[in-house]
Amino acid sequence: MPARTGQGYIDALNNSSRDVQIQGERVEKGVADHPAFRNVVRTYGQLFDMQHDPDLRDTMTYESPSSGDRVGMSFLQPESIGDLERRRTMIKTWSDFSLGQLGRTGDYLNSSVMAMASAADWFGQVDKQFADNIRNYYEYIRENDLLLTHTLINPQSNRSKPPSEQSDPFLAAGIVEENDEGIVIRGARMLATIGPIADEIMVFPSTVLQNRPEDEPYSYAFAIPCDTPGLRFLCRESFDYGRSHYDHPLGSRFDEIDAVAIFDDVLVPYERCFMIRHPELLTRGRLYNETDALVHMTHQVVVKDLAKTEFVLGLISTIADAIKIEQFQHIQEKIGEIIIALETLKSFLRTAEVDAEINDWGVMTPKWAPLNAARNWFPKQYPQFIDTIWKMSASGLFGLPTEADATGDAREDVDKYLACASMDGVDRVKLFRLAWDASVSSFGGRQEVYEHYFFGDPVRMAGLLVATYDRSDYMNRIKEFLQRDN
Repeated sequence: MPARTGQGYIDALNNSSRDVQIQGERVEKGVADHPAFRNVVRTYGQLFDMQHDPDLRDTMTYESPSSGDRVGMSFLQPESIGDLERRRTMIKTWSDFSLGQLGRTGDYLNSSVMAMASAADWFGQVDKQFADNIRNYYEYIRENDLLLTHTLINPQSNRSKPPSEQSDPFLAAGIVEENDEGIVIRGARMLATIGPIADEIMVFPSTVLQNRPEDEPYSYAFAIPCDTPGLRFLCRESFDYGRSHYDHPLGSRFDEIDAVAIFDDVLVPYERCFMIRHPELLTRGRLYNETDALVHMTHQVVVKDLAKTEFVLGLISTIADAIKIEQFQHIQEKIGEIIIALETLKSFLRTAEVDAEINDWGVMTPKWAPLNAARNWFPKQYPQFIDTIWKMSASGLFGLPTEADATGDAREDVDKYLACASMDGVDRVKLFRLAWDASVSSFGGRQEVYEHYFFGDPVRMAGLLVATYDRSDYMNRIKEFLQRDN
């Protein structure tokens, strides 16, 4: 099957029987039409439809090496810097459509599986079948254009103890049994963003997994359909409140639901397993690092961050123009900070691509150092973006009637008292509702926390950056200088 259409994605969701629990309701059929998911599902459908736009055909798709069909560009295994640029252009096209607000579009995990499949021999060091499994899985999702989610984090039960020492050793999802068909998983995992509306879920080792005998039950890597018997999703409340795009311009389109994935003795067939046990190989993120999956995933994320930064710059610039405040120096300083952030991200991204090299698996891979710097830098910048939106908007974030008032009986008051220098009242309220949804609403608050923890605890990430960055040349330069007079 070639690159999917939006309707194909929606129909598959509605035909799927799955176990989704949200706000006291169990949803088993028709997930795509449920009010909590309907709008974001259709947004994802629009992304799939972009693959069939004649003007975007060569941007969004390429010819499958196995079927000859047009398949999603995010599956492309890059052989050159030009291929990396093709991948980046496709990712940016999707990210621009969502203003950088969607963090789990298909290209994120497609990039991961693409890298893992190219490094299949890494999985094969344990069992040749694991290498075949990851290659087959990559081809399967590429040829069927499936939407993936993943889950990596154990429940926050008692953080001072490992999973095996919790009150129940299967609070964290673990292998409870192996049989002739596969492995049986029991327990829970956080945080399956878009789990209820994805086709498949990848369940990979926690990045804090230890290499100890007692950690073997929690050492695995596999992928299964989201409608697998025994798998259920326990969702947070939806931030799409069923209101109009005018009232909630972001939340009504882009609320990627987050969920806890619960495995109630789920059978995972051996052909869907990429690693079983062997914590010595899965500890501390070795799988992601040694296959370069992390590099390609981060490349996608930095492109998404670039689109998000462009959105913020466009938003605050439009606000400044609307209420004519750009002549004030402190406003210029704030806009300048966002411009600097934008150009910094562009530089990180460009450097990573220009300095790309063929990795051990024969794949053109972006330079890791600038991407690693970007993923440590952006979570600290994003709260500053929110602060800038607040300071630029000020009281404008609070005097915001809804669409029913702005276009109803109160329209005369809205147009008289809420108009601004370059917009009538209805359009000005619409603009400031966008600023509110980006920086104040439940949706905006979730985005800020989400960016802060996108790759994990920023303190731990900084520690990894320091531990893995080669500083020896710079230290030797200092030592040589200190010895110069001798």
